[in-house]
Parts: sequence; structure tokens; C-alpha cells
Amino acid sequence: MSRIELFKQHLNQKCAVKVISGINNFDIEKAKMIVKAATIAKASAIDVSADEKIIKMALKTTNLPIFVSSIDPSELANAAKLGDVAVEIGNYDALYKLGKIMDAGQILEITKKTKELINDKSVFMSVTIPGHITIEEQIKLAKELERLDVDLIQTEGACVANVQNNNTRGLIEMATVSIANTIELSRNVEIPVMTASGLTAVTASMAFAAGASAIGVGSCINKLNSLLEMTATATQIVKIAQKNKKKILQAV
Repeated sequence: MSRIELFKQHLNQKCAVKVISGINNFDIEKAKMIVKAATIAKASAIDVSADEKIIKMALKTTNLPIFVSSIDPSELANAAKLGDVAVEIGNYDALYKLGKIMDAGQILEITKKTKELINDKSVFMSVTIPGHITIEEQIKLAKELERLDVDLIQTEGACVANVQNNNTRGLIEMATVSIANTIELSRNVEIPVMTASGLTAVTASMAFAAGASAIGVGSCINKLNSLLEMTATATQIVKIAQKNKKKILQAV
């Protein structure tokens, strides 16, 4: 059975948790620690950079579904050849720090080129909708991606949130934009929506309540310095996701 089937199952149950190592995290030991933490916590997937050594490490270290992130179609196509992986056009936060801004047209062209190079409908594809473009542009892009048979769209928002502190209020403010984008996108497309960018254990339940089928968590885990800390935080978030699953089942 393909690794991605676990993630698809969790998507359908609206309890998927993807742990993000980082699009620019090429530290193989740090990435391995994050992969291990996600595995122990029983997350739904792990997201790693498009580095061959890191992809091979992840494939060897865990049985979880593995997403490979990049904005380079050739990197994603090469990743798909290395093993049973999903591809992710996204995790742009690191690029924004370098002054690189992605617009809707660029995202659409990257998606088309990636699908053309991979040329395999069985490869699961996720695409992040840039959080800095207007919600009208986001909805239009999401519908175009849906027509291209993209499997999942991911929101973001931390890049445009003006957060002044790291207390509970600050964490909620950071997640607000991405959660608001989730509400709008989930109302306008049929494909599942993953909320990401600035999410923590404080705001994970808010994302699911907004209509997310999945959440992506990165900095709240990968900024930690030990396997124990990473595992504890990831486990807390997975438990929140499982509570959402139970709530949905009880409502049926």
C-alpha cells in the first residue's frame, strides 16, 4: 500500500497533521530528529526539503507519508523518482525572508510544469496558496488548481500577520489570516484544505473548526532543540486532531 493512503484516510476524517521540517532545512541530523518526533507522535505525514540525502533519510527513518517541498519543478520531479513521496509546491515563508514573493501566475505555471515533468497521476500533489494575495485571487487560483486535479491546497498567513509578541494573543493573531483563508477557500472548492503557517497547539483546533481537513505545523516543532520537546509538542497537536475526528463522528 502506498504511504500516502494513511494521509488520505486522515484527510477524509478531517484529522490530518503534517509536520514540516522546512523547505530550507538541509541539516540532515535536525531533519532526522523532526522525522523521528513526527513518527513517535503518530502524525499523518512529514514534510522535508527537496534534498536527495534528506529524502532518502526520511524514507529510511519512517513509514509515514513523506511530502517533499520545493518551488522548482525539476527538483520535485527528481524527488518523485526517489521513492514513494508526495510533492508540495509551497512552504514559502523561508523564501519571503529572502525577499522572494510568489504570485498566483507563478504558482500556476510551477504546478503545470511539475505535473508535466512527473507525468504520473498517482503522485499526490499539494499546492500552497500564497497568503499575501487577495482572497479573490486565492479563490480563483484554488479553482484553477482544482481543474488541474491537484489533490490538496494549503493556506498560509503568517507572512502577512503583524504580530508583536509570542504570548497566546500573538499566537492567535499569527494564525488568524491563514484560518480566515481556510474558511473562504473551503467554501469555494471541493478539494481538501490544509491550514498552515504559524499554527501551534493553541490554534490547531481553530483551524479544524474553520473547515480544514488537515493542518501543517512547522516552526512550533522544528524550532525546538530536543527530540523529547519535539515529540511532546507534536503529540499534543495530534491529540487535538483526534478530538476533531471524534467530534465529527459523534455529529454523524
